[in-house]
Amino acid sequence: MTWSTDRRSLLKAGGAFLATLTAGIPNLAWSQSGNILRLRVAGDFQAIDPYNMVGAIDDILQRCCTVTLVRLPDMREDQTVSPYAASRYEWTSPTTLEFTLHDGLKWTGDFGPVTAEDVKYSFERLAASDSAWAYQFEKLDHVEVTGEKTGIIHLTDAFRPFEVIALPYYGGHLVCKAATEAAGGTFTTEFPAQCGPYLFDTWEQNAKITLRRNPDWPLEAPAFETVEFYIVTDDQAALLAYEADAFDFSALAVSGFAGLKAAPPAGASLIESPSTRYAWLTINMNATQLQDERVRRAIQLAYDGEAVIEGVYDGLTSRATGVVQSGGQYGREKNIYDPRDTDQARALLAEAGAEGITLQLYCLTDQTSLSTAQIIQASLSEVGINIEIQPSEDAAYWALGDRTAGEGYKEIELVLMNFAGGIEPTENLVWFRPDQIGIYNWSFFNSPEYETLYQASLTEQDIAKRKEIFNKMEDLMELSGGFIFICFEPYLAIHDTGLKPVILADGHPDPTRFTAG
Repeated sequence: MTWSTDRRSLLKAGGAFLATLTAGIPNLAWSQSGNILRLRVAGDFQAIDPYNMVGAIDDILQRCCTVTLVRLPDMREDQTVSPYAASRYEWTSPTTLEFTLHDGLKWTGDFGPVTAEDVKYSFERLAASDSAWAYQFEKLDHVEVTGEKTGIIHLTDAFRPFEVIALPYYGGHLVCKAATEAAGGTFTTEFPAQCGPYLFDTWEQNAKITLRRNPDWPLEAPAFETVEFYIVTDDQAALLAYEADAFDFSALAVSGFAGLKAAPPAGASLIESPSTRYAWLTINMNATQLQDERVRRAIQLAYDGEAVIEGVYDGLTSRATGVVQSGGQYGREKNIYDPRDTDQARALLAEAGAEGITLQLYCLTDQTSLSTAQIIQASLSEVGINIEIQPSEDAAYWALGDRTAGEGYKEIELVLMNFAGGIEPTENLVWFRPDQIGIYNWSFFNSPEYETLYQASLTEQDIAKRKEIFNKMEDLMELSGGFIFICFEPYLAIHDTGLKPVILADGHPDPTRFTAG
């Protein structure tokens, strides 16, 4: 998709025409005035409690309406933490981290100042829970409160990555102890108390979320009075809406990016950056038709990774060698089952008596996922595997492998998945531990050796030895037949030239640090 430089004016003028093209997008504000930042997001939020958040907009809202002790910079900068809610933040030993909170931080709703007791409650609450984010505090022993605004975080073992895994986002968002307990110990769609640069204002479900600047915020004020999130699931519709000045920033799909890069819209800038978001194909070893390792291996051998990279990602990335980025200090050099071998795949299917097998492949409804699924469907058909693609909207998709949603998670067969990765390898590897089966380990990968290696990686200090551990863990994943590593997706976005976005390593924007001018 390539736009001419006068496309923006044309779309503004053709209101009826644009309305037809973007019929699925409700409540877009085609003309805005005032100090407003307008961002497009691909889906609505599900839970804003760190305990049960899913990701994406859930985390973005917490970033705006709550605080963390420290924070990370833009993904294109050196990933070093800096103090945020903490005015003092210091490692005093390999297992102790002292902090002092800034003066003036206070909760809404007359819940008083943010205290070290809130920090203790926030972290220990997650560490002792069955939350998906409890792993971030696996090495937490306890938080010692030494004063109203001072405390010491005690770890069970020396684990320096704790500061980038647990503290800057996700589980690191602070909650108000008194307000959370008054709400019953957890919350979903309403903050019981807020303390951030912005305050939650209005929510039009599946359409729009509005935040207002917090007048009591004591630290550096955000650049915009108001932040509006427009929920637009379709990438092409979102690009059309951006062209019509419906919002100021949007992440982009890979399809059509090359043409957009060659002829960007007037007044627009593009972001193209490597990211930590990794994509893979889950092969559920527990599903009846996939319990035979030969069938799983045939799928791995029939997969056409080159076709996916060129056909879906326009060659902007490369085949992943695992869930740890290749090329870095910890990356695995190559996949075990690569290159493609269709003859061996057919032979394995014949041995297993599985010629002509039909499998269900689930994916999200975005264009990247659908295109990837179609190429997988075509490549597997070459060896006699029939794939039926099952596109699923967010809520239904995330229930697929959720053991709390019924017994269906045991029989899902193939699922295209992608996660926002971290800058520490254990953040990407944690989801495939045995205790994640029925949560995010949808492959039913159950390896005691993997768990032993994971625990060893948390305390190993030597880089070369950590790399060996991580690479062995990825070997175990691939050898199980439960995974096909696809790629680390490039991060692509478009924004007004006068806007300076801040995007964190997980690919999520931080609206509190967007600036204009």
